[in-house]
Amino acid sequence: MHTLSIKIDPSLERELALASERENLSKSEFMRRALVSYLRQRNQTTSASSALEQAGDLVGCFSGGPADLSSNPRHLDAFGQT
Repeated sequence: MHTLSIKIDPSLERELALASERENLSKSEFMRRALVSYLRQRNQTTSASSALEQAGDLVGCFSGGPADLSSNPRHLDAFGQT
């Protein structure tokens, strides 16, 4: 196993000590698990596709409505009213 040294603020070290005690883990094991969790979450986030990619086959498939609602001020008559 490799060793990694980092510098952290005293307040962060106190939080780490308390959290690792609550979990009954060493600080090293707690940080390993936290890092693994962060990297997994980050990989899932970056591999997520956009809304356009997910619904790309639906884009432009509807017809019959106004081309652009903003081009007709009548569509905004009640905008902002409750």
